[in-house]
Amino acid sequence: MENDTLIAIGEALIDFIPDKSGCEFYEVNSFLPAVGGAPANVCGAFSKLGGKSRLITQLGADPFGDKITRTLAQAGIDTSCISYTEKANTALAFVSLAKDGNRTFSFYRKPSADMLLNKDQIKQEWFDNAFALHFCSVSLGDFPMRGAHVKAIEAARKKNAVISFDPNLRLQLWDDKVELKNVVWKFIGMTDILKISDEELEFITDMDSIEKALPIFFEKGVKLVIYTCGSNGAYSYTRYSHTFSPAVKVKAVDTTGAGDGFIGSFLWKLHELGISADSIESLTEEDMNSLLEFANKFCAISVQAPGAIKSYPSLEEI
Repeated sequence: MENDTLIAIGEALIDFIPDKSGCEFYEVNSFLPAVGGAPANVCGAFSKLGGKSRLITQLGADPFGDKITRTLAQAGIDTSCISYTEKANTALAFVSLAKDGNRTFSFYRKPSADMLLNKDQIKQEWFDNAFALHFCSVSLGDFPMRGAHVKAIEAARKKNAVISFDPNLRLQLWDDKVELKNVVWKFIGMTDILKISDEELEFITDMDSIEKALPIFFEKGVKLVIYTCGSNGAYSYTRYSHTFSPAVKVKAVDTTGAGDGFIGSFLWKLHELGISADSIESLTEEDMNSLLEFANKFCAISVQAPGAIKSYPSLEEI
């Protein structure tokens, strides 16, 4: 069986997108529901490009959970590893948009169904055809889902899958910021590919430049670091090579899911290049440049439309 499937674990939720941007939250009159959650978005990007993806999460046995499952299935994502519970509702996130398209979130998640997914629900056979396992930090709080992540990473490692981590920090979800930092570092130590943004670097590393942080990431076992700087482009680094790709200049309407689209399309291109966990460090500068250029193009198209998965372009559109 070919290892051709991107698996993501973590939250799937409903993003409520406001009817207008550039205003305060209280000035919004209505919200449009859009399926989101970073792991779901990453799967959406991978599948939109023609790849196979699978999401591991838990939803409430409620209409929002049903909407998410139906939407993900329509997007070509394998939903067979989604669990359902009566113990909590599906997570919701109300989004407000600044004039530049950047967002603030108000989460309804105390707890939500995804947080209650536990390690005993993770099955080894889910990873039989895994190319990569991707995850973020939203679901790494002090609740059962953290243990589910550890078991999933162990299962993916047995299949020699690429382990990809985008911290995707949501500080308002953590009462203890020191715990957040400690948890992020714990999972960095289990990671092959780390995607980190310029907005996250200092919080995670206490350093003001990626160059200072790289030796520590590599010492922890990270093989490839992707450093994204929004409209200022993106960098990638291995121990032996590095490259930069400028962002494509466009008018951003909504940046929701842009970072997820970036890593999802990056991982799709990585699979197209035939790269495995064993060969990441042998990526050439030319390879890394093509990966970043492709992901930047993908993002540039997605931010010109509202929402996440539904704004993602197909390979033909790129």
